[in-house]
Amino acid sequence: MRSLFLAVALIAAPGQAQTLSGPAKVVDGDSLSVSGISVRLFGIDAPEGKQTCNRSGTAWRCGEEAAAQLRGLIGGNPIECRGRDIDTYGRTLAVCAVAGIEINRAMVESGWATAFRKYSQDYVVEETRARAAHRGIWASEFQLPQDYRAAQSATQGAAPVALMQRQIASPATQMTSGCAIKGNRNRKGQWIYHLPGMPYYAITRAEEMFCSEAQAQAAGYRRAIVR
Repeated sequence: MRSLFLAVALIAAPGQAQTLSGPAKVVDGDSLSVSGISVRLFGIDAPEGKQTCNRSGTAWRCGEEAAAQLRGLIGGNPIECRGRDIDTYGRTLAVCAVAGIEINRAMVESGWATAFRKYSQDYVVEETRARAAHRGIWASEFQLPQDYRAAQSATQGAAPVALMQRQIASPATQMTSGCAIKGNRNRKGQWIYHLPGMPYYAITRAEEMFCSEAQAQAAGYRRAIVR
């Protein structure tokens, strides 16, 4: 009965994960409201609502398309979310499912969101597959959502989001622990890793650090070409 779907089950006992269930309203490609509760899909990062991507030299509203894809995935069905944490904006970070399909994984696998490696490695394999098949945003050139947000915040004079959302292990910390291989996404959308001593290593801004080439390759990166 519809009245049952309008009710939200929220369990927030200390040490236990929150569970949310009910109808959902999509905000953007990785954010939604479950019966009025703000939810951010854990481990993934989709283009922002106003973000555009470049496809064959033409800008297109990939942020709006990502939101439309999430909306289509959910349809009019109630969803169930298992909370993992609360982010700096007070949203519940959760893994959600509809009709037995995990939404987080489906969005990355279909190419409408990236694996948010800053906080989780859960969806790296799905992203690698989507990128290889040129699905969704991977059929275009685009700015990583986190970089887009940081650029927008800097333009507006606000503190970059990247500074607000601290990583558990920053590149600097990883370098001091012996992980010195730099992973970076270039302007063509390719994921490249650079070894110490390679050209451009010193000026490369690391988005991820790796302890071995095998680790970098498993995450979907390829070795920089030295000419």
